[in-house]
Amino acid sequence: MSRHQASLGSLFSVIVLDLIGFGVVIPILPFFAEAYGANATVLGLLLTSYAAMQFLFSPLWGRLSDKLGRKRVLLFTMTGSFLGMVILGFAPSLLFLFLGRILSGIFGANISVATAYITDVTSDADRAKGMGLIGAAFGIGFILGPALGGVLSVYGYAVPLLTAAGLGLLNIFFAWWSLGESKPKSEEAPKTKVKILKDPAIFKMCALYFIYTLGITQLEATFAFLMMDRFGYDAQNVAYILVLMALIMVAVQGGLIRRLVPMYGEKKLLLVGAFLMAGAFVVIPASASVAILLIPLCVSSLGRGLSQPSFLSLVSQMADTRARGSVMGVFQSSASLGRVFGPVTAGALYDWNIGYPFIFAAILLAVVFAWGMTVSKPTQATILAQSHG
Repeated sequence: MSRHQASLGSLFSVIVLDLIGFGVVIPILPFFAEAYGANATVLGLLLTSYAAMQFLFSPLWGRLSDKLGRKRVLLFTMTGSFLGMVILGFAPSLLFLFLGRILSGIFGANISVATAYITDVTSDADRAKGMGLIGAAFGIGFILGPALGGVLSVYGYAVPLLTAAGLGLLNIFFAWWSLGESKPKSEEAPKTKVKILKDPAIFKMCALYFIYTLGITQLEATFAFLMMDRFGYDAQNVAYILVLMALIMVAVQGGLIRRLVPMYGEKKLLLVGAFLMAGAFVVIPASASVAILLIPLCVSSLGRGLSQPSFLSLVSQMADTRARGSVMGVFQSSASLGRVFGPVTAGALYDWNIGYPFIFAAILLAVVFAWGMTVSKPTQATILAQSHG
């Protein structure tokens, strides 16, 4: 096994453990917040506070990783996430729940560092395969995390949260031991968000990713309500369907994507994924039974599995090699911004009409498909010019 392959394997394990800890919180937080008197509006603010911090801090961690090195920043942010989870587990009031989630959002905004790490240790040809590992790690984390949270919740809401904190502490030591440094410390000043967004190609990709994420969150925010209101499903039955969708994304991003990219390229896979998702979202509100509904849900999972790593791969290849962390940070913050506005928009549309969030999502993904056709993959000459400019 090559050094780069070993680095990818270690990073994958680090991200999986990190996201299992994140996923544990998903089924617990609403009930924990309600126990302290939170209503739906306050719960929405609690969820938004996490995404807002990720939007603000993703560029910072990416920029610092360009300056100080990836491993050092990853270890620092993982330590901060551990502290945020401890505060959440021992929270004596709603105020401390907000404090814990805000800290978790600040330090959990390090996915930009992980993606920059992957760009350091992969070639352009293998980039989508590497980015697919992040998507697969997300899928595994969202399968195992909520399941672990649900099982441990019978012992009290604090138990799964403190278990997640324990996993986070173990993960810090594992990352310190297993990860090599992919980028040496640099004395050169990293690019700021404003400078990065002045690049037309990167600005377009960030705008597309914001629209894309805004569309995805329409399903994420309202799916449980749809299953309860239309089919009488409870949380356990909803979880089974979410696990099925996550398994499809893991299969695509963890394996299938590496075969498809050499055949078709990232741009085509991004467009196909957006097209599949747009079509699936149109069908979802019209599905008369759960059996029929599973078809567009699986199609949308396939589309997301194809498009998400392709997005990440394309934008990483557009980045100046000296500023990949900064670029990936700004790129990830565009997704976080989508997650700030997405749940609020989805909730308002759902209250208006049960099908409107999904129609809105279909329109957004159609925009991604149409605008994405104008994206140009950087040529080797462009990449060399960025590297030496």
